[in-house]
Amino acid sequence: MSQIGFYYNESACIGCRACQVACKDRNDVSDEVALRWVTSYEAGEFPRVGVYHFAAACNHCAEPACVANCPTGAMFKSEDGSVLHDDEVCIGCKTCVASCPYGAPQYSEGKDLIMKCDSCKALRDAGMNSVCVDACPMRALEFGELSDLQSRHGDGAVSALPCLPSDETTHPSLLIEPRQAALEESFTQVIV
Repeated sequence: MSQIGFYYNESACIGCRACQVACKDRNDVSDEVALRWVTSYEAGEFPRVGVYHFAAACNHCAEPACVANCPTGAMFKSEDGSVLHDDEVCIGCKTCVASCPYGAPQYSEGKDLIMKCDSCKALRDAGMNSVCVDACPMRALEFGELSDLQSRHGDGAVSALPCLPSDETTHPSLLIEPRQAALEESFTQVIV
């Protein structure tokens, strides 16, 4: 089985949230659910203070906790390594929501449905990019075969940051080119 994932150049990200808006539009989500979301942080101490943004979505983990804990098989791993959700099989127990350390599966009150990033599978099957990738004006996001992304961006790319949950059991399929401030152990979430 192959493994797909996201590459995120945090150094290029300006926190504009175009990826978040494009994702909400593509998935017709208008309530509190965000299948891709951007969070801003500040880190460091005067005179070395930095601000950074993190654009999060499903990490399509190699060992996804949401899949392991789903009692019906509604959450499953596809042949390309993406983690998908079958609405027809889902019983709405929200076990996947509670299991994911990254907050990727979310319950939509308005749709009465569990929703998560599927990396725009229908678009990818048609040979197109995920909408978040195409929406980014700074080209900070890429999606593809994880081994290809590692070959192109492996030097300096990390899979974890202090602002992310520490979960070594899921093995997120994510490569991050971090800003220096994002490597600081002490950080505060801010609203910009």
